[in-house]
Amino acid sequence: MLRRVTAIFMTTGLAGAILWIGCAPPPPPPAQEAPQAELSFAAIPGEKGGQDQTGPYEVVKDWPKPMSASLPGHEQWGWSAAQGVFAESPNRVYVLQRGELPVVERPAQAPVPQFGPSLSFPVNAVPFRNASQGPASALGPIAGRPDNWKGRVGVDARWEHVMLVLDAEGNIVESWTQWDKMFTRPHAVYVNPYDPDKNVWVVDDGGHAVYKFSHDGKELLQTLGTHNESGNDATHFNRPTFLAWLPDSTLFVSDGYGNTRVAKFDKDGNYLMEWGQPSLPVLDDTRPGYFNTVHGVVVDPDTRRVYVDDRGNHRIQVFDENGTFIDQWSTGDPSSVYSIFMSADRHIWGPDNVTSKFVKYDLEGHFLYSWGSLGNWPGSLFCGHQMSVDQEGNLYIAEVCNGRVQKFRPREGVRPELLIGQPFRSAAWQ
Repeated sequence: MLRRVTAIFMTTGLAGAILWIGCAPPPPPPAQEAPQAELSFAAIPGEKGGQDQTGPYEVVKDWPKPMSASLPGHEQWGWSAAQGVFAESPNRVYVLQRGELPVVERPAQAPVPQFGPSLSFPVNAVPFRNASQGPASALGPIAGRPDNWKGRVGVDARWEHVMLVLDAEGNIVESWTQWDKMFTRPHAVYVNPYDPDKNVWVVDDGGHAVYKFSHDGKELLQTLGTHNESGNDATHFNRPTFLAWLPDSTLFVSDGYGNTRVAKFDKDGNYLMEWGQPSLPVLDDTRPGYFNTVHGVVVDPDTRRVYVDDRGNHRIQVFDENGTFIDQWSTGDPSSVYSIFMSADRHIWGPDNVTSKFVKYDLEGHFLYSWGSLGNWPGSLFCGHQMSVDQEGNLYIAEVCNGRVQKFRPREGVRPELLIGQPFRSAAWQ
């Protein structure tokens, strides 16, 4: 009978080894399997490392090119408060800015006296300059309107190259300088997605008007409101902000800095109706149809519902096309959603200034996703204002405070549901 010694400890430096005699050797230890990735909400499934600093996108660096690259004599001048951006195509992107500002490098040391221990300025990685201050915050001082700006024209700012067209590489291919003196505080730029002629619309909140230009910018075709004259009736606005169209080219104007209404016009620009009441002095108003800074409007082409960004009340309100209230949801407090964008895959997106994020909701107001962070490094955000998406899925954002427009491209392998979808476009654009 075979005997088994089960615990003879060796003294050869392998103490603790077990010697088996008279039976088969023990099975080898099971192979160690590689740990499986845990459930992840990363923009790229299974990605190793990274932080999704720019969400499902990567920033296109050096876009646009410095102004000096396309405009001789601009070596010391650069982009200003960027109010509007609209991508008609990847190779034709309209940009609105409030004049030009001197190129200023971030100081290596604090430019202001220290206030006390552990206080240093500017704070690391946080923007040290707000491009929306001074002439860019006023109602067109360089265009001739008085305000409290104490700067020097030609030294501290210039009211030039307010409307530009960029190509896919970020070069300036058109400068609509013939309209510089007419613009007072341009706020948003569009092409009606149902217009086969692709005429260009500019909202000038300081000029209290909405302008319709020919596609090449050579002709002013129509003016809604009364140029440089505020009011609250069929022929006047008080600092309008954004636009939206139905497929029949019915137009909605959010008239929301000075007034608190949405105005509706037919395809020929004839006034039809309006709705909205002022919230103030009520704060965080939840009453239907009351507004505090009407700062965005989009329309569902199928249901004809109108979604309104009631920025000061931290909410989105939903109406039928004649202003009958349907629904509302909060964007959170604090929040300050600077505009809203409806994608053809039926979601609402908006850049939020307080959190420096793009936020996504479904059409019933359920929060789905957000990304972004404050800064002035490529890909960060500081007062993102108007956003646009081109036919290749590239995202554009005009930043008021950073004084720039940025272009983002989808990352390879990204979850498609996290991308900001294409806007509605009619067959007239094909």
